[in-house]
Amino acid sequence: MAGINGGGMPGGVRRLSRALLMSAAIGALSLPLMPGIQSASAQSQARNFAIPAQPLSSALRAFADQSGMQLAYRTADLGGIRSPGFSGTASGGHALARLLAGTGVTYTVTGANTVTIQQPSAAIGGAAPAGAISLDTIDVQGASTSDPGMTEGTGSYTPSVTASATRLQLTPRETPQSISVITRQQIEDFNLNTVDDVMRQTPGISTVTYENERVEYYARGFAIQNFQDDGMPGHYDSGYPAGQSLSDTAMYDRVEVLKGANGLMTGSGDPGATVNLIRKKPTHTFQGHATISGGSWDTYRGEVDLSGPLNKEGTVRGRFVATHQDRGSYMDHFTNRGSMVYGILEADLTPDTLFTVGAHYQHNLPKGTSFGGIPLFDSNGDFNDMPRSFNPGARWSSWEQYVYSVFTALEHRFDNEWRVKVQLKRQINGYDTKLGSASNGNPNPLDGSGVSIWSGAFLGKTQLDVAEAYATGPVYMFGRKHDLVVGGSISKRHWVNSISSADPAYDPTVPNFYSWTGNILEPAWVLDGKGNELVQNRAAYAAFRFNPHDRLKLIAGTRLVHYESAQRPYWDPMNEQRIDKSVVVPYFGAIFDINEHISIYGSHTGIFQPQYEQTEQGITLPPREGTSNEVGLKSAFFNGRLNSSAAYFEIEQNNYPVETGGLAPDGNPAYRAVDGVITKGFELEISGQLSTQWQLQAGFTHKVSKRDAIKVSTLTPENQFTLYTTYKLEGTLDGLTVGGGARWQDITWSDEVWNGVIGDDVRSTAPSYWVVDLMANYKINENLSASLNVRNLFDKKYYSIYNWYSSYTWGAPRSVQLSMTYKF
Repeated sequence: MAGINGGGMPGGVRRLSRALLMSAAIGALSLPLMPGIQSASAQSQARNFAIPAQPLSSALRAFADQSGMQLAYRTADLGGIRSPGFSGTASGGHALARLLAGTGVTYTVTGANTVTIQQPSAAIGGAAPAGAISLDTIDVQGASTSDPGMTEGTGSYTPSVTASATRLQLTPRETPQSISVITRQQIEDFNLNTVDDVMRQTPGISTVTYENERVEYYARGFAIQNFQDDGMPGHYDSGYPAGQSLSDTAMYDRVEVLKGANGLMTGSGDPGATVNLIRKKPTHTFQGHATISGGSWDTYRGEVDLSGPLNKEGTVRGRFVATHQDRGSYMDHFTNRGSMVYGILEADLTPDTLFTVGAHYQHNLPKGTSFGGIPLFDSNGDFNDMPRSFNPGARWSSWEQYVYSVFTALEHRFDNEWRVKVQLKRQINGYDTKLGSASNGNPNPLDGSGVSIWSGAFLGKTQLDVAEAYATGPVYMFGRKHDLVVGGSISKRHWVNSISSADPAYDPTVPNFYSWTGNILEPAWVLDGKGNELVQNRAAYAAFRFNPHDRLKLIAGTRLVHYESAQRPYWDPMNEQRIDKSVVVPYFGAIFDINEHISIYGSHTGIFQPQYEQTEQGITLPPREGTSNEVGLKSAFFNGRLNSSAAYFEIEQNNYPVETGGLAPDGNPAYRAVDGVITKGFELEISGQLSTQWQLQAGFTHKVSKRDAIKVSTLTPENQFTLYTTYKLEGTLDGLTVGGGARWQDITWSDEVWNGVIGDDVRSTAPSYWVVDLMANYKINENLSASLNVRNLFDKKYYSIYNWYSSYTWGAPRSVQLSMTYKF
């Protein structure tokens, strides 16, 4: 194994990290302002309009419905303003000009079907430059009135607004924490069909792979367990995955990853990150597409997406998305068949009241699932170098996963700009596994002896019920406008799980590891026991965004949480373990605009994270607690179409889980809780539009976690870099988009990898690596397009280690995927 001294940042990464830091500090100040993107589509197309005189805000909603255009505006600018209305046949641009006649409100064309509405007096610091946008709360009309931050159809690699941090709709520059967003355009460009695909392309996210069905995601060195849907709490347990990482992205508009603790919105804030999956919403005009694709390892996929109004008035809208995929693998005898169905309805009960109801179902059935990776050492204690195609899983081995989800919401907007929303969700995640894998032992290089089957059968499901209500709107004090959000939530999560082991008469011996093909009899299963866990959260929260000066914003918030859990382990179901605790989680943030492009910010939040690691006696560790602090620079250019950030963070935790080297009663590694784990690091990121044809997302992350000067969390890289970009060609190559990306991560290692040959823990290191991807898309005509994606272009061999299993897993070799999309 290579030693740790073999790692370090390549010179190119060091140079690019410095460039990104400069971008966050001065960005593109030396670049000319990009002109507004002109279009002759919806703006120039003649339509029939019938919009009577009425308040301007409602007139614009009617215009968006009838024109199919998207309107972005600051709500406060329209209070008390009336529109003269317009009736007749005209282009969208002409009709909009007539609606705004005499109001003093202007507009700027910012996209193919996107227009920004703004009063000249609304610009901070005087008149805004041509095409400039300076927005507080943004409403986007035309495609979806229920999602102000919608990225679908924008063609952008950066969002307009996000509410993941505070429930307030803020631009990335106004959000006092690091946030990475994978938009709909990036998902489509790089064929990111699952949440796992998205996470691997997100800046600052690293993975630790258990085997081909289980993976842990990390940010800033800490595992991510908070997976949300439209901001509503969810949960991800990597030890017992139930569809979360396999979720099909066809149903999502974007994935927002908020770095650092998110205690204000979740109560139980992961110190690393929170993943917020934003679902697609129905559109006001009809749209749809169908996609078929095929690629390496006999992988085939079909997708259909239909959206639009369901009545003549457009007050009822729906969306339906369905996918099916048969996925092969570079690993022998491993396949995965998956299907997903998603539906959502929106109804305007009144012009200001929106009712939403939706559901989704997903099912994944793999065959040939491994249970643990490839044994790391042979019987000589050397690296057990196996082909990438080697699959230790038995042919009958499977980790079946499914998800059922239903949700509903009721939202009302008041004339005073206040908004109230109530939302409910029930989600069931389940799994049914029968596992066998040639992953136990150390093979003899001479005859392949010395390996046996790890086996187990797990049957379980988690039911999560969530109810939340909140109100948000302006507060006027000291002659200035401020923002307030208040809310409360109740959630209950019930997990049931049964564990079975192979009949004692079953012979798990693998005669020859090196000739293994997965052909081995499935054992008879004997029930070991059943366990369950019930977790309840009741919380109230509030956040106030104080605006003492045009350039200064202060955010103060708190969440009061009452957390209860009751756990009955399967090995001792009569011994109930309980936690009952109330905590106050604070949140503070500040943003100061240095100039029209650059802001400096800082934030502080508390950490309260219940955990599920156990001691050797089977006692669950107490919740992790601590603080997360962050300071940095943010910038926005080209009307918010290009955003960059540079952040320095420090995280301090108590009750941090450290492996003892022994086992808990459930067979998993045992832990003890320690205090004083400190993580320090910095993140650089830039995302968005460099020109009318050029989209980019790039990021560099550095972190070090220590306790008493000794490094911890070393299975995740201390340095990593991500870059993905596309460019639309013009002239004779008009219609062709080309792009590519690269991921690099530093070495990872563990000092606690069990070497059965010498009977002691040893250090094992996974080398650093680069992976390069390419894409191309060609628009054949207005309806039909074709795309080609190549992953791991140079067929780089790399692997990750998992210390407790003393195993490793190869990364995927080069693959090719060809897709055809027809838009209705």
